[in-house]
Amino acid sequence: MAESWNKKERERKKQQIKKEKEEKKQERKNNSTSGNKDEILFAYVDENGNLTSVPPDPRKRIKTNVEDIVLGVPKQDDTLTENDVRKGVVTFYNDAKGYGFIKETTSQKEYFVHANNLLRPIKENIEVFFDAERGPKGLIAVNVTPVN
Repeated sequence: MAESWNKKERERKKQQIKKEKEEKKQERKNNSTSGNKDEILFAYVDENGNLTSVPPDPRKRIKTNVEDIVLGVPKQDDTLTENDVRKGVVTFYNDAKGYGFIKETTSQKEYFVHANNLLRPIKENIEVFFDAERGPKGLIAVNVTPVN
């Protein structure tokens, strides 16, 4: 069975591609620096945290005490005292959905308030007294009563 011209052409292209790949592989192998043990590359970190190829100046070294390093998230310094009545202003309240937010007048912290935690109905922009609790997503206002 005789080969067609098209089949010979495809075979010739395959051989050409194979040859080019082999040449590229050989070129990469010859120009590679990873196999060269004489040249070792280092990266240094300077005093600003940037990577450089120059070692840092030992005179600029800062001593760090191991005990001062805190791993993890530091504890919040929010001292939330129980039974401490707070005063704030209702910044937002949606009566249909039954939730809103109260901004404390002294610390400007914002507290979430739910309709279940109201002793009497509230509206936006009125002053209220409330107790604070820590909820699963943040601070919650409970026992909310209007000032009037």
